[in-house]
Amino acid sequence: MRVSAENDPRLVGTIWMLNLDETTPAVLPRVQAEFRRLVRDSVPALASSIDSVTLAESTTKRLESGRQCYAAWVDGQLAAYGWVSINEEHIGELNLRIKLLAGEAYIWDCVTLPAYRENHLYSALLTYILEELRAQSYCRAWIGADLDNVASQKGMARAGFHHVADLGIQRVLARRQVWVAGLPGIPESIIVEARRVFLNDRDKDRLDSSSAEITIDSAQSSNE
Repeated sequence: MRVSAENDPRLVGTIWMLNLDETTPAVLPRVQAEFRRLVRDSVPALASSIDSVTLAESTTKRLESGRQCYAAWVDGQLAAYGWVSINEEHIGELNLRIKLLAGEAYIWDCVTLPAYRENHLYSALLTYILEELRAQSYCRAWIGADLDNVASQKGMARAGFHHVADLGIQRVLARRQVWVAGLPGIPESIIVEARRVFLNDRDKDRLDSSSAEITIDSAQSSNE
């Protein structure tokens, strides 16, 4: 698994995918934890657990928008959480918008609180989320990580995700070139799907056939 940009410093992220009809490993955390979907009624408990009114307010807004949140609790305290979007999502730090087809889900903003890291809570939470998505009849899940975020990538692999492509960004004057580069051995059909999700067919006239590169105007962290 490549986790360094030494070969191409323009690469900034990794793209992972899982077809939900695949069998995935059952990951157990190293500490006793309870996993459950977060609902509006449990937001006050989240706020008191981490002493953050701002996070509670943003969580409420996200839930009202239709996003889903799943969390791990250890001894009654919030230990980790992750978000799921089912239509589209904006990746603010990259200024990209994820667009999904019916039956697809995008997992994002996954965080393990410092006191609970190195307990496999992240990969165990991903396992729980995948089972919840299967129960809701979703067929595919996408997730991404910074290229140098080794902990997140290990957690994704442990949960059964496949590293299918890398995301590259290069700034040229006042414009950005963005592309999705498939990994060797990954079927072209999967790479095409990754480009659809992360580039969402913008500026088709500027796409380069070899790298699916687009040019656009200039305008997440977890620990295992």
